[in-house]
Amino acid sequence: MCIAHKISRVLPAALLAGLALLSTPSVGSAERGGLFDWFGSSWFGPPTRPPPPAAPPPARPPREFATPGPLTATGPIVNDTARYLAGLQPPAGSPIAALTREDGWAGHARFFDRAFGELDRTQLAKIRAWSAATLQPRRPTMFYMFSGPDFLYADAFFPSASIYVLAGLEPVGQIPDLMRMPRGTIGPALGSVANSLHSVLSFSFFITHNMRSELSTGRLGGTVPILYIFLARAGKTVRGASLIALDAEGVEQPDGPAVRSAAHGVKIVFSGAEGRDQTLYYFATDLADDSVGRSGFLKFAERLAPADSLLKSASYLMHRPAFSRIRDFLLTHSASILQDDSGIPLAAFDRQKWQLQPFGRYLGPVDVFPQNYQPKLSELFARGNPSPIDFGVGYRWRPHESNLLLAIHRGPNTAGASPTP
Repeated sequence: MCIAHKISRVLPAALLAGLALLSTPSVGSAERGGLFDWFGSSWFGPPTRPPPPAAPPPARPPREFATPGPLTATGPIVNDTARYLAGLQPPAGSPIAALTREDGWAGHARFFDRAFGELDRTQLAKIRAWSAATLQPRRPTMFYMFSGPDFLYADAFFPSASIYVLAGLEPVGQIPDLMRMPRGTIGPALGSVANSLHSVLSFSFFITHNMRSELSTGRLGGTVPILYIFLARAGKTVRGASLIALDAEGVEQPDGPAVRSAAHGVKIVFSGAEGRDQTLYYFATDLADDSVGRSGFLKFAERLAPADSLLKSASYLMHRPAFSRIRDFLLTHSASILQDDSGIPLAAFDRQKWQLQPFGRYLGPVDVFPQNYQPKLSELFARGNPSPIDFGVGYRWRPHESNLLLAIHRGPNTAGASPTP
């Protein structure tokens, strides 16, 4: 594969391979959705480059319940588990506290202290300050499509949402039950989770196929442990979690080994410093047109609209006809859309309905997406006097090279809502 020398100095080769795969028109729907952004920073130094995928990923999100585990979890032990996984000390009286003596946990905690501390200093704190000054008013629901389990940035941009709806191809996995894991297995499992996050924090992009391979098995497999970690490191208290699935009408039901669904998910109830209950949904589901209409996901999300939507490093998928349904859904059911240039193309926004405000710099797409350059977007940034942003986001992840577009709907989409799933 020939990769431009200029870009090869910026992104690791395996990630460029993933980007090139996504830019190929002939790939299947799951491959087209294969690269989602988990934003971090490059402060770990030269990363170890992971090998490119040896085989194409499956055409649909994997079936859940490869191994048995709890379907629900409630009570203080849920938050204690999240803190333990995040490298934070559980309360002294918790049964989880004894597990901090497991081999590897102290190093795990030190690594996460450094990693998340630096991430907050260089990125998340700046985003929170920018959001507080810029994103008003806010809606009760927040949509983040093509997100993977990236709660950190959903929370940084939209900390006050009552309901978060995230969707990607990464498998849901199981609710962690540390007390049932054989002694001696927790340390290696923590190492696997930390390793998957190391590549996220080092590269700022992640190839979904690689993540599915790393997190598809085991008691700490899937995205639920990662969501626990992000919630705990964001200062949240996790109240409860349950595995769910959607039927074709978008009705939420308990998941289980016998449940057939095109949208398996997890529902996590948590609270922040204010003590108010908030709900996080993550669904493993295909958002391409040939799947999303049958999964019930859009019907589920419609009942929670209108929403504030976030899109970043979305592989320019909604520039393609094959993702027109999710694009049109967001345009119809969003009160505001905050995105980088890889989200909804500028041409899809009706200027009579949307007020558009650019931020940062539009330098065009990285070289592996040359077909997605938007001349009209370049003109908007040139004449719109965009305010600078001091954090990085998207494929041009370096500070002062990133772009954001805030689109605010002028019509009835801007009304408040009291959503009920």
